Amino acid sequence: MPSFARLWPLVALMLLQACTSLPPETYTPKLGQMGKDVMWLPTRDELVTQLLTAARVGPEDEVVDLGAGDGKIPIAAARQFGARAWGIEYNKDLAALAQRNAQRAGVADRVRIVHGDIFKEDFSKATVITLYLLEELNAQLRPTILAMRPGTRVVSNTFSMGDWEPDQVIRVGTNTGYFWTVPAVVAGQWTLQGLDRRGPARLQLTQRHQRLGGTLSWGGQTQTLLGARLQGADLHFSFVQADGQLKAVQARVLGASLQGEVVGPYGMVDIQPEVVKVTGQRVGD
Repeated sequence: MPSFARLWPLVALMLLQACTSLPPETYTPKLGQMGKDVMWLPTRDELVTQLLTAARVGPEDEVVDLGAGDGKIPIAAARQFGARAWGIEYNKDLAALAQRNAQRAGVADRVRIVHGDIFKEDFSKATVITLYLLEELNAQLRPTILAMRPGTRVVSNTFSMGDWEPDQVIRVGTNTGYFWTVPAVVAGQWTLQGLDRRGPARLQLTQRHQRLGGTLSWGGQTQTLLGARLQGADLHFSFVQADGQLKAVQARVLGASLQGEVVGPYGMVDIQPEVVKVTGQRVGD
């Protein structure tokens, strides 16, 4: 039987490998340290959870944290919500620390941290964007974010998006966060088929981000839309049919076309009305 003395070098090597599976920590960020455009201040754990909950993060999502810091948000998205996540961090040492933190948390297979610039990296395929920047940086990023796929979810710690009103304000103690959904572009004139017996209708929409106004017209008859709203690519509005009934439209916008249905009346009715399909095309497309 081999003596312990002869086995000791092998045991020592195994212990050494175990201890060095993660690089020794040689970098510790300081609260308030300055970066390229902002100082580093980590988001509170409770707010991280509430922001990701508001964004309905799940296993099918790709979460991108703009200004990842020590990786807290991408790690939480992977550990608590099962998402794939990555972060963009300008500080090389912080980016390396964040990747080590992901490895320590056991989510390195679903989290990666890129040492890069948020204004240069391509994050267009993300389904969820998280930010803790400054108001002016959010304003610079806003056109890029608004050009992303309708339905992309956005959450920000502390700082808003100017006149792009949030869909939800999240408060945790003294901390505030905001949630938005990227809206489809629907402004302009549409021709709709299927609303009622008056035939094709002309839908005119005005838009400021997810806020909508507009009218419906059949020939010389025009009415103002009621309750018009937009959530991602989902368009909702109500109108009064020729027989005086109030009906609602739910439609999905697909670029220059839309399709959906007329719903209602609501409440207890003896016979459920037949589902009426609605289609639409943007005029000029």
